[in-house]
Amino acid sequence: MFNPSREQVRQFFTDAWARHQAGGILTPLETIAARIMEQHPEYRAELEDPEADKRDYGVEQGRTNPFLHMSMHLAIHEQVSIDQPPGIRAAYEKLSASIGPHETEHVIMEALGQVIWEAQRLGSPPDNEKYLDLIRRHTTRD
Repeated sequence: MFNPSREQVRQFFTDAWARHQAGGILTPLETIAARIMEQHPEYRAELEDPEADKRDYGVEQGRTNPFLHMSMHLAIHEQVSIDQPPGIRAAYEKLSASIGPHETEHVIMEALGQVIWEAQRLGSPPDNEKYLDLIRRHTTRD
């Protein structure tokens, strides 16, 4: 199973960003990551910082961890592309039609964070039905 370290994840993003900026050839995953990075100009300083792999983003600092945020975008992209859990693609498409793809990913990210936190707290697998329900709730809002 693929289980990269914090440093490997950060290196993936910083290398992909540098290659993208230089007009280099990107892998399919790097291409998706570059698109995500383009949507988050507020993270560019981090992506260009050679010390980024050593930085901590604790809650007490009041800063979002850009690498976690972008990793969650990648995870959501993968979930939607393979429709896993089943139904996430339909929920994504319905919500995306009303608020756009990027905002939809942020809604899904919030739901994903919640079900992962609950699963860790309870020592159980993530509840896919609750995950989808949290996403679908946004499709019924006016």
